[in-house]
Amino acid sequence: MPAPLNVVFLGSDVIALPLLDWLAGEGNAFAQVAAVFTQPDRAVGRGQKVTPNGIKSWALERGLPVYQPEKITEEVRAQLAALSADVSLVMAYGHILKQDFIDTPRLGTLNLHASLLPKYRGASPIQTAIANGEAETGVSLMRIVRQLDAGPVADVESVAIGPHDTALEIEHKLAAACVPLLARTLPKLAAQGLVFVEQQDAAASFCRRLVKDDGRLDFNAPAEVVAARVNGLYPWPACTVEIAGQPVKIGLAEIVAKTTSIEHQVGGKPAGSIVGADAEGLRIATGGGGELRCLRLQKPGGKMLAAAEFLRGFPVDVGTVLASVPLPVLVAPAPFPYKRGV
Repeated sequence: MPAPLNVVFLGSDVIALPLLDWLAGEGNAFAQVAAVFTQPDRAVGRGQKVTPNGIKSWALERGLPVYQPEKITEEVRAQLAALSADVSLVMAYGHILKQDFIDTPRLGTLNLHASLLPKYRGASPIQTAIANGEAETGVSLMRIVRQLDAGPVADVESVAIGPHDTALEIEHKLAAACVPLLARTLPKLAAQGLVFVEQQDAAASFCRRLVKDDGRLDFNAPAEVVAARVNGLYPWPACTVEIAGQPVKIGLAEIVAKTTSIEHQVGGKPAGSIVGADAEGLRIATGGGGELRCLRLQKPGGKMLAAAEFLRGFPVDVGTVLASVPLPVLVAPAPFPYKRGV
């Protein structure tokens, strides 16, 4: 068996913790973590206390060197070179890497991207895949190139998107999916037998960084489109509707049986009408005669609650018509223009 790969990990999001735990565990004989590069400590929460992220905390608990550059400079590249890394492994790092930095490790730099490439290149692949109604997503192991998520792919691990999966649940599934993906591919990489296949650029789609205003809803859209948007954008930015003058977040939604939807269509309920508010949830008429059921709701300053509990403390009148706003575009066949704050 080849000697274990000397891996430098670059990442800033806790989605990477399962793969790091596996890399550091006794069951992995293929690689060892030499150091971690992550974002600088940031102020978080209402108190704006400067706090290390979960990746830094993980590394410090294990006595690993931690590097937190604000920018990738030549000095930072020299720090990477001094670690004698066989490979850099990147997941949700948050820095754009220059080519000389990418090329520094002996076997280059690989990225774990949270989509089934070439679909959903860009900044919000988990949320956008769900919001776009996909039945599955996954993690792709690819070589990093200068073009956005366009590098050749070695392997993927797929996960199903269930009707009650929000971005939070899918993030957990994808975090776990990184482990079998690396267990298959790292031994081949160590033996220099890992094959990378170029992506089909013509099939590529692109997503962008999400903003708060993406949580708008258009009840003129079919119920399945609205439910996918709600679930894909939870927990952030979260879809919000105004009820009795207050913004109410929707944390989970589903499609009501079609027989019920047809009855509402015959009844002439306009899209956005609240047609039920009871123990089963908050039901809203949608375009095409469909109906949406909101299963979790949150009022300003409150907690996200099951709909039945929410409605006990926040009564909603049946017949109320919720405003609709055109759904923001989340996916495109070409990269979105970069705008600061978008």
